[in-house]
This record gives sequence, C-alpha cells and structure tokens, in this order.
Amino acid sequence: MDNLITGLRLVNFKAFKDQHISFRPLTLLTGMNGMGKSSVLQALLLLRQQNRAAITDAGGLFVLNGDLVQLGTGQDVLFEGAENDVVEIEVHTTELNDALHWVFHYEEDANALKLSHFTRSGSKLPDISSIGGNLLLSSPSEWALNMFAPNFQYLQAERFGPRTLLPYAPQAVGVERQLGMHGEHVATYLYTYGAREVELPSLYHPQWESAEGSSPQLRELVELWMNEISPGTRISLHTLAEVDAIRLSYSFQRTGFVTRDYRPTNVGFGISYTLPILVALLGSEPGALILLENPEAHLHPRGQVRIGELMARAAAAGIQVVVETHSDHVLNGIRVAVRQGIVTPDQVALHFFQRPEEDDGTIGVEVVTPEIDEDGRIDYWPEGFFDEYGKSLRSLL
Repeated sequence: MDNLITGLRLVNFKAFKDQHISFRPLTLLTGMNGMGKSSVLQALLLLRQQNRAAITDAGGLFVLNGDLVQLGTGQDVLFEGAENDVVEIEVHTTELNDALHWVFHYEEDANALKLSHFTRSGSKLPDISSIGGNLLLSSPSEWALNMFAPNFQYLQAERFGPRTLLPYAPQAVGVERQLGMHGEHVATYLYTYGAREVELPSLYHPQWESAEGSSPQLRELVELWMNEISPGTRISLHTLAEVDAIRLSYSFQRTGFVTRDYRPTNVGFGISYTLPILVALLGSEPGALILLENPEAHLHPRGQVRIGELMARAAAAGIQVVVETHSDHVLNGIRVAVRQGIVTPDQVALHFFQRPEEDDGTIGVEVVTPEIDEDGRIDYWPEGFFDEYGKSLRSLL
C-alpha cells in the first residue's frame, strides 16, 4: 500500500504558530495572497530537498537554500511571534500510527536549521551527531513516503513560458523522471515516455475511443486534454542532439486538415504553462505526490474547470495532488467532478488560509476547512472564500 500524507503540523514555521493541516488525495490550499499557502508546500519541499540532495552533515544541518526551496536564513523561517527558538515539522501518513516529527533549533543568521531530534512512530532516534543527519531521511521501505520517492513532481507558479527550444535532459527524465519545477523538462519527458500506455481509466478523456483491450498513449491523452484548453492541439517534438535541445511546436487539427507547425511563441502562454501540468497528472503512477502552484495561470475559465476535473480524476486514480490556487473555476471543476461521481467527497480537502490578529498583537495564520458533500455543495463559506463573484453581482443589481 502506498504511504500517502494525511496531515502536516507546523510549529513556529514561517506564518504558523502551531497549525495542523489535513491532507487527502486531492488537497486545495486557498486564501488571499501572503496567507501562508506556499509555506505548506515549502515545508514538504524542505524535507524532500534534504533527502534528495543528501547534503545533511553529521551535525544535522538542514540547508534552507537548495534546488527546490530558497528560504533565506533562520530569521526568515522562524514564526515572528515565536515564544522559543524551536521549529517543528510533523508529517502524518497512512502507514504510520503516529507521525514523522522533525525538531529544529533556530539560529538567526544561519542558512540552515539544526536538527535537534527526529521521531518516527513515537520512538526517538539516537542522538543526531552519532548517526549523521542524512540517515534520518533514508526512507526505509516500511515507511517510505511519496514526498521522498522518485514518483514525485513539483511545478511552481513560475513555469517556463513559450520557448521554441527546450533543454534535452535525459538524466533528469530518464533516471529521475522529473519535469523540473519550472516544467523545463516537459519536452524531454514527452519525447521519452510519450508512447507509454496510460493504464489508469479514471484519467482517460471522455472522447478517447479505444480498440478492445488497448490503452491510450501518454502523448495521445495529453493532446486530448489539451484540446479542452485550445481545440485541436497537436504536439510535435524534434531532438537537436548537437545542441542538447528539443524543438517543440504545435499544429491544430481542423475539419479535414491539420495546420502547419507553429512556434510556441506564436500560440500564447496558456498552452506552454499548462503542458507540464497535464503531463504530470497523466504521466504519474498511483502513490505519486504532485505539488502544483497556480495551475489556472493564463487559462480561460473553461480550461481552469477542466484542470480541476483532471486533478480530481488523478486523485481518484490514487495520485496525491496538493494544489495552491486562487481560482474558483478550478474549485468548481472539482465540485462538478464530485457531483458526477468521478471523485468522492472524502477524497477532497478544501483549506482556506486567513490571518486573524491574536490578543497579544501577533498575526498568525488560521486554516478553515469547509467540507464538500456528494452533490458538490460546500457547507461553509468563510469571508473571502471565493465570494467576490457574489459580491460584485450584488453591487451590480
């Protein structure tokens, strides 16, 4: 059974004084800007970065500035109203009765957090200095988490825009199977795995027509879902080995013919920004973890709704998806997917982040968690939770 994340507790970490956040197969992080949504992803990325790079020294230093996150110094990480110098990250999973618990000591100007101790399933491991910090995240098979496994993708908000040439990265894709956090390896990924059959029926596009016993290829499925964003899109890839690059272009199928190839720079941002998201969702296996920031960027509302539906389909297929979004269209795509039975209500977690002022004057983040029912209805709409359409409509009446 896959070991998925079911909860995350952050203590004195950035905007959080002490906050538990539940995770489900599909988890939405919503709220106004600067409310701490990205900090949730950063906490997970900090742990993965440390495990992946194996850069912890014998003193248990977790480097704050690496290939996945750049958090600054200890002062940037410690909660402003902290009553002590201890930062904690606790991860709950489907396979552990307790949790994985990291406790760090903060130093104001240091570019790393010093690990004090690590607890797994309620049992404190030996002193960090005697075993070396990198061993703490070696992910033994009995508790290996999807956030430490190769079956992982992170796509940040700042993805590659339209580019005629993309880097050819056989190491990152062929060995690590990574799209890159900017989606920079998407062309290599499609070139390498585009002919691989996708055997998760919940991901199939409704228009896919199969021969008996066959499954769609990844590239075919990507094009079908891309048609929801830009109708008739076809993807062309040509390797340029002499410059370690892949030329990416698009053509468009019309009734009775297909257009010539167009450079990505001539077809707008939406296709380029969305392509890595489609490949991540359609190319992952059950048990994978996908972290997405602002999948709605540069998309027409119809496309945003379809992205919401596809994320729901991925969750139903056993892929864990955590999304930071400002889009009510993405939310509504998920709600419709629940109503249609594509995904169940207990597979979806909705979180709204807000900043109430505490009695002592400090400002921390509070997370409100509305629930969705089988008809796609939401039981509680806190102030600021995708309510601007209604407010604007009332102003126009």
